[in-house]
Amino acid sequence: MKRRTKTQKLTALLALSTAFFSLNAQESNTTFSLTLNSDQFFGVAPSVGIEHKLSEKVGVSAYGIFWGAGTAANWGNWTEFGIGTNLYLSEGITFNPNIGFTFGNLLSKGASDGQLGGIAGDGIVPNFFFNVDIPKFESEIYAGYYAPLRDKAPADGSTLAYLHYWANAGYRVSSLFSFGGHFEHLRRTKDDIGGKLDYYQWIGPYVQFNAEKYGSFIRFSAGPEIKNGLQEKDSYYKLSAGISF
Repeated sequence: MKRRTKTQKLTALLALSTAFFSLNAQESNTTFSLTLNSDQFFGVAPSVGIEHKLSEKVGVSAYGIFWGAGTAANWGNWTEFGIGTNLYLSEGITFNPNIGFTFGNLLSKGASDGQLGGIAGDGIVPNFFFNVDIPKFESEIYAGYYAPLRDKAPADGSTLAYLHYWANAGYRVSSLFSFGGHFEHLRRTKDDIGGKLDYYQWIGPYVQFNAEKYGSFIRFSAGPEIKNGLQEKDSYYKLSAGISF
């Protein structure tokens, strides 16, 4: 009986040890990131992302954007959530296609009923990130199309759709500091009442400071506006900060 008890204890201990090391192995392949963005159009918009690497070449990912933390609070507390795949094309080069969904009232209702009018399944967002992160060069290209998933617009209103994209590239002076240029454009591509509109289009330099030990960064970018269909202003600026672990 004692021998059986010891065997059972040893078996349980081995099972717990196996589970523990298996969990650690899984966690070592999983990363989480938190980013805070602030600009003149969206205001404050925190975002989160998580990725689990299935192999050296493929990972699965999920992301969320809290658009409602800024001006998008008026679009039914607009929220975005999506899933995707991260493809490791070569050393330091990745391609991350995603399918996202919005929750609120901007796309499906044209933001017709304000802050309290949000619904689930407001819109769909096919999007992608293309990233380059090598010793002396960094770059990011993003494009996302925001289309209505439901038609809940009032008789005198319209569903809306948007194209949002940017591209930046920079030189890494050291592990601490880098600088480069940024181009960004937000365009309304569908509105049966108001028509198409360029909300902003701007280009300018950026500076970035990194703390690689903590997986964190601060980036500031600013520059002249090329187009703005809402109001005439001569510049645009954006502050980003993030951490990953």
